[in-house]
Amino acid sequence: MEIVSVPISSCSKEDQKMYQNWFNFVDSDGDGRITGNDATKLFSMSNLSRPELKQVWAIADSKRQGFLGFNEFVTAMQLISLAQEGSELSSDLLRSKANMEFLSPPSMEGLDALLSVSALTIPSYFLIKYTGTIQVQPPPLINLFSRKSRKKIQPSLTAVTSVTDGLKRLYNEKLKPLELTYRFNDFASPALTESDFDAKPMVMLLGQYSTGKTTFIKHLLKCNYPGAHIGPEPTTDRFIVVTSGPDERSIPGNTIAVHADLPFTDLTKFGGAFLSKFECSQLPHSLLDHISFVDTPGVLSGEKQRTERSYDFTGVISWFAAKCDMILLLFDPHKLDISDEFKRVISSLKGHEDKIRVVLNKADQVDTQQLMRVYGALMWSLGKVLNTPEVVRVYIGSFNDKPVNEEAVGPTGKDLFEKEQDDLLDDLIDIPKKACDQRINEFVKRARATKIHSYIISHLKKEMPALMGKSKTQQKLIQNLDHVFEKVQKEFHLPAGDFPSVDHFREVLSHYSINDFEKLKPKMIQAVDDMLSHDIPELLKNFRNPYE
Repeated sequence: MEIVSVPISSCSKEDQKMYQNWFNFVDSDGDGRITGNDATKLFSMSNLSRPELKQVWAIADSKRQGFLGFNEFVTAMQLISLAQEGSELSSDLLRSKANMEFLSPPSMEGLDALLSVSALTIPSYFLIKYTGTIQVQPPPLINLFSRKSRKKIQPSLTAVTSVTDGLKRLYNEKLKPLELTYRFNDFASPALTESDFDAKPMVMLLGQYSTGKTTFIKHLLKCNYPGAHIGPEPTTDRFIVVTSGPDERSIPGNTIAVHADLPFTDLTKFGGAFLSKFECSQLPHSLLDHISFVDTPGVLSGEKQRTERSYDFTGVISWFAAKCDMILLLFDPHKLDISDEFKRVISSLKGHEDKIRVVLNKADQVDTQQLMRVYGALMWSLGKVLNTPEVVRVYIGSFNDKPVNEEAVGPTGKDLFEKEQDDLLDDLIDIPKKACDQRINEFVKRARATKIHSYIISHLKKEMPALMGKSKTQQKLIQNLDHVFEKVQKEFHLPAGDFPSVDHFREVLSHYSINDFEKLKPKMIQAVDDMLSHDIPELLKNFRNPYE
């Protein structure tokens, strides 16, 4: 399973050194990123057509970050070279080409002259524009969020060089103040940190014990990882985050939770009992450079589920669900029953249904006739738990390193399994490409939820008496919280589907005094509205493909 389009090692050391010089030359501010404005000046020297250069940028910036790092820059240069040779550009072109280290660098008209002059006379922070002669000009200030009504440019936003950086700025300046004012973080998800924006995409695997979660990860990595245990009974008794690292090692949960560079600091709220059942497994792997996996303890069933866990299991699942880009629910043909604990786990995924994929694993353990019955029984069980009118997609296969049991499923079944497995792997391959879009989606979803939360809290505050009967009024408001939600929805014309769970909101609210909350602050709400309607679209516009 390959996700990287082309590693740096696929070009010769001489070419890599030359590309590094080109990269440093174009990277006018020295931040290790080349934006669209900088790239177009260099790419124009290739004399390729605009549609060809559009395709070059789209493939090189496959994650749609709005900039090229050095690895992506090498990819772009190799694509330009192939296009100059007459090859038709596609995302699979680089993978299909053998001996990439023997590929000649692209011909860039006038670049050598600019490089020689630049080394002698021109400071690195000047922008170079090639028009046949050298034109030196100071770098323009980029204001991604300018509006006609604003007289001053906010200096903190001028240094933004990517979509992610723009979201960080907007969160800290516009959304976070509203969250803190109405304590959104206590009712919903915790405040975002720097590491939350920079974190790699994550895939979480859920299922009862012995449904093949750990084996699934090993199948994708083609190797074992520290802390992996496989067996017919519950063997994975902890949450294991499998990610990239310089060497193979396991890091205990208490150590990970204080790591500021990792997005797991907020897990300390689940206590030491959970952190003792949490660890990070690191190993050097090309796939893990782009995706992290979360292996979870097997969901208990039967007599086993009567033994209470020492931590809030569903709460931890819900926390990871908010952070993950995909959630895989694994089932076994012999374990189709959805236990009470599994129902609670699936219920905790509410609001993240778009991330859920269902996998019927080990499907080659039954013959074709039994598989049809198993599939029907699984759909019936899921229909009772997933409260959605749409039919959920179920991937059928056997995700392990053993060949498909063709005796049981026959040649038709084998062909079906291979196609289903390819579909699921394609879904996984697309995760890094969609990571930026997913981050924007989650950010907008969070902003809408914060707005609604603010309206609810301020409405409750308005209903409280000034002097007498505060305690009785609070109890009445909490009891009739569903009616409060209806009033807020009608008053501010809000969609009902964006409102939080009444029961959860009621439970958290019972620990607070409504009188301590703030009244409605229209300016803060308007700032978030402006962010959603103007700033984010403007941000995306500035970091789209420069040739569109």
